[in-house]
Amino acid sequence: MTEPIVAAFAPWCFPAAQLDVLLAEAGIDLLLASSKHNIRYLLDGHHHHFFAHMDAIGTSRYLPILVYPTRRPGDAAYVANRNEKDAIAVRAAEGRALWAGTVLPAASGSAEAMGVAIGHLRRIGVSPRTIGVELGFLPADAYLALHDAFPEAKIVEAHRPLERMRAVKTPAELLLLRDASDRVVDAMLAVIGSHGPGTTKRQLEAALRREESERGLVFEYALITVGSGHGRAPSNEVWQAGDILSLDSGGNLDGYIGDLCRMAILGEPDAELEDLLGLVEHAQMAARAPIRPGIPGVAIYDAARDAMAALPANASFVAHGMGLIGHEAPRLTAKGPIPYSDCDAALPLQAGMVVSIETTLPHPTRGFIKLEDTVAVTEDGWEGFGDRFRGWNRGAA
Repeated sequence: MTEPIVAAFAPWCFPAAQLDVLLAEAGIDLLLASSKHNIRYLLDGHHHHFFAHMDAIGTSRYLPILVYPTRRPGDAAYVANRNEKDAIAVRAAEGRALWAGTVLPAASGSAEAMGVAIGHLRRIGVSPRTIGVELGFLPADAYLALHDAFPEAKIVEAHRPLERMRAVKTPAELLLLRDASDRVVDAMLAVIGSHGPGTTKRQLEAALRREESERGLVFEYALITVGSGHGRAPSNEVWQAGDILSLDSGGNLDGYIGDLCRMAILGEPDAELEDLLGLVEHAQMAARAPIRPGIPGVAIYDAARDAMAALPANASFVAHGMGLIGHEAPRLTAKGPIPYSDCDAALPLQAGMVVSIETTLPHPTRGFIKLEDTVAVTEDGWEGFGDRFRGWNRGAA
């Protein structure tokens, strides 16, 4: 077996004391985190570039595992892929060594990674009663290996304590989200201003990918509509003179996602289009009005309700948390486009939380009209990130 890399234990950036409390509240005495986003958070930004876009390799897949016994950080270990050791060494050389006392770049596949994690637990004498895992991010072969190794232990979902830990962003995280949002908006405006009649949705997506990449973002997705159509997948559908354009995109900056939607037109908007986008804008701003620390999250929905009444019945509104992933905590509705519990609706908002607010109007004849804004809760209210060009932007002649 590959010998572990033993590093000096040192403080780290994630809120360890808070995680211990959250794990204890959930009755978890051992955490095995295995999603790339939680590994990145728990290990102060570490990610393995080789598997940035694809997990599959050979006959298995990449599976990083952080072994974290509750309230025993000195016994934590990071199980890495064998070819990850160079990335780990680079961090150490730059003065950013991983805080985990034991680092094990010893696995090639998912079952092997779990075997290495189990071996570490045997060496330090841990016999867990309740093991918290990320069920949606744990392959079946790794789960079965864990179950067989500790048949008396209860294996439970650890998603909720982990997302509650990430819900309040640090100043550094807020800076990344603000910067990512600004860069996404700049990329959108560059695409809109340089494309005109005859451009296909596939060409618009390719251009946005280039513009985001040139601004240091990792392009995540683009949801695009043109004219009176409502389909948002890339296609050969053409943006024509007089058509509107909805451009919704996520760009990733060092793991954090800027997620916004802006509108454009080839020509000049008529009074009806001005009114329709104005109603969407009114709902967006109404939803922001109550945001401040201490109010229940559901107040965002309560504030938007009256404004939404002025929109056609098929209009929709949703507010969801943003950060390392889309639709993270705070979770404010159980009726949104992605169904999940509204477990944060009655809880108070906290400074540092970040919410994406989006109002959508799929008009039957004028097209798909939408705004999406990223809004952070501040000490005395809110701040919009990338809060520019929210009206009708003009495409190239």
